[in-house]
Amino acid sequence: MAVVDQQSGDSVKTSADSQSQGAKTTWFERVPAIYWLLALVLLIMPVMASDFALYQIFGWSFILGMIALSLMFLAGYGGMVSIVQMTIAALAGYMLAIIGDSAITEISLGWPWWISIPLALLIAMIFGTLTGALAVRTDGIYTIMITLAIASAFFYFTRQNYVLFNGFSGFNGVLAPNLFGIDWRNPVPFYYLTLFWATVSYLVVLYISRAPFGLALQGVRDNARRMAALGYNVNAHRIAAYTFAALIAGLGGILLTWQSTQISPGTAGIGPVIDILVIAVIGGMTRPIGPFIGAFIYVILKTFAIDILVSLGLSGDRFQLLIGLCFLLIVFFSPDGILGLWDRMRAYQKRDPLRDQMGEAP
Repeated sequence: MAVVDQQSGDSVKTSADSQSQGAKTTWFERVPAIYWLLALVLLIMPVMASDFALYQIFGWSFILGMIALSLMFLAGYGGMVSIVQMTIAALAGYMLAIIGDSAITEISLGWPWWISIPLALLIAMIFGTLTGALAVRTDGIYTIMITLAIASAFFYFTRQNYVLFNGFSGFNGVLAPNLFGIDWRNPVPFYYLTLFWATVSYLVVLYISRAPFGLALQGVRDNARRMAALGYNVNAHRIAAYTFAALIAGLGGILLTWQSTQISPGTAGIGPVIDILVIAVIGGMTRPIGPFIGAFIYVILKTFAIDILVSLGLSGDRFQLLIGLCFLLIVFFSPDGILGLWDRMRAYQKRDPLRDQMGEAP
């Protein structure tokens, strides 16, 4: 009896010690080392990369990653595949040009940035909320179709409306404000600007996914009826998710407008709308880092695909074919995208050879 008590006491002591050690672990130690290495590399990137890479490769990747992140939040945590995220980003860019400054002075109101930016984001969030109110009444393929219909309607409306959206030409000369004496159009400042907002968006999504709202949203994704029986307002959570996703997409749309200094119907075209879905799928919709991985791969292919095809003796007009083939290969071998391949590689490295020989699952 004494032996049993001694063993029990040792077990309790060991459990208490492990809990004490877990409690002493700080958030700094819980972050994987590869994330700190990635952060260090990104911070010193202007020392290593050219202006073209900073502005066109990394800046564009961060922006597209933010817009795709809004789609990942809806699809990954809410189970709602929205095709309208690029449309929301384009709407924020249009509102920035209409309310703020642009070269089309006949339409632009010329209000200061501290009014035009918040109003552009507010209008984008309202549009996202209304879209969500319509989309949550459907499910599965019907959600995709209704959001695609909204995106198509917005594209044709902006192209045909000249009073407010200036028709096919859109707006040019939409410049970032000159704050703190810094020209944010320069490659290095713009790189850090996009890196900052991409990091903020990533951290906020990561935090919300673990907050009560995010956990409830994932519960709605897994079993909406059970969550409703527990007293949760299923539609309210879904619509709120659309509103939050619209905020991230709107930020990406403003940065995208500043990068190209213009906004036109082509920004909200069917091609760019589908490209955001491709980016999210390539990177993976299981974690917030996936859209940024997919965006980087997409930008690399978009930028250098023509050169690759020409070097192979093929027509440069077929660069979309190369992007499509890469998309099909990734999805074929891993429906979860690059993150899925990474998880499989880690699982393969951790497998037990003895279990494999015995025919047991690892």
